[in-house]
Amino acid sequence: MTLDPLRALAALVLLGGLVAAAGAEPNYEGRKKCGSCHRSQLESWEKTAHAMAMDSLAPQARAEAKKKAGLDPAKDYRQDPDCVGCHSTGFGHEGGFEPKDPSKYLVGVGCESCHGPGAEYRLLHRKAGQAFEKNGRTMARQQLVEAGQDLQFQERCNACHLNYAGSPWAKASKPYTPFTPKVDPKYAFDFAKAVRSDKAMHAHFKLDGVFSGPPLPSFRDEFQSGAKPAARGSED
Repeated sequence: MTLDPLRALAALVLLGGLVAAAGAEPNYEGRKKCGSCHRSQLESWEKTAHAMAMDSLAPQARAEAKKKAGLDPAKDYRQDPDCVGCHSTGFGHEGGFEPKDPSKYLVGVGCESCHGPGAEYRLLHRKAGQAFEKNGRTMARQQLVEAGQDLQFQERCNACHLNYAGSPWAKASKPYTPFTPKVDPKYAFDFAKAVRSDKAMHAHFKLDGVFSGPPLPSFRDEFQSGAKPAARGSED
């Protein structure tokens, strides 16, 4: 990982291509605003490796893993644009993580890393929740997608976990992650397994059913069948 500007630009192009919204993309806002309604999910996420992703870039953190990957354990990679994109939320995008002025609500792989920048769809969540509480009226889930929410998000995971030379992911491009299955088998990525791990993602809680219709993640019904009640009302 270096500060090569061409490689940094390539990283921004890769991440930018994952945003499906037409025209100007919505702003990233940070997990504090997501957690104002989804408190149980946020508290569960705070215990995951994604929440502490930036910590692993600090000097001497994960020293043995860095040595195996050919990195300098003594170096501080928290300012390296080839690294922070996969250890923060929204790097290189409007309102996203900025290494020189980091927001604690954008440090780590947070809500919007998977679900997309929330400035527009968060307002829809609030509006829909109020209508549902008042008269039971639901909102079409497609409106969330049009406002920038990613309800599938596998490609967002692949963009970091499978972005290495020789990856089976067709969109892999420089700057590559140095943490590959050749370095250690534990870096092999299986989305279907990872998305079902509370340690990797977060625990799932009962949702109120505020939204209806397609598109739906293939695993939603499975997760909801065994979900626990949330501490506060949550939307879906």
